[in-house]
Amino acid sequence: MFKQIKTSKANREVVAQLSKKLNLGKENVIARMALTHSLSTDKKLDLKDINDSGGKEYSKSVLLGEYEDIYVGLVCTHYGLYKTDKNLSKYMKMHIDDGLELLDNELNENPKFDGFDFLIDKINKGIKEI
Repeated sequence: MFKQIKTSKANREVVAQLSKKLNLGKENVIARMALTHSLSTDKKLDLKDINDSGGKEYSKSVLLGEYEDIYVGLVCTHYGLYKTDKNLSKYMKMHIDDGLELLDNELNENPKFDGFDFLIDKINKGIKEI
């Protein structure tokens, strides 16, 4: 299994800005949100479209924390992979990059959102889908 994941160079600044704007915790928390937000769109990303790895580097333990099995399980289920698949880290990286871009665009469209407003918006959207 992988030991680290790096975001794209372009997303290095994005994760820092989102962390500051949302004020929901450290950059690894925002990266986790980005991963799950991207997965929630239900799109499948193609490995041939992977971005560079010149951005923020996260060790597996910092990025996934005590919920490693859950995050790995989400990606494995989404792609039909086993947790030892050699491409697992690439899919995780791609969804983090994708999610950071999605979150950044969403917050640019709603510049008055803070972390609380953002979370309440996501909870309300989730409730409506149930």
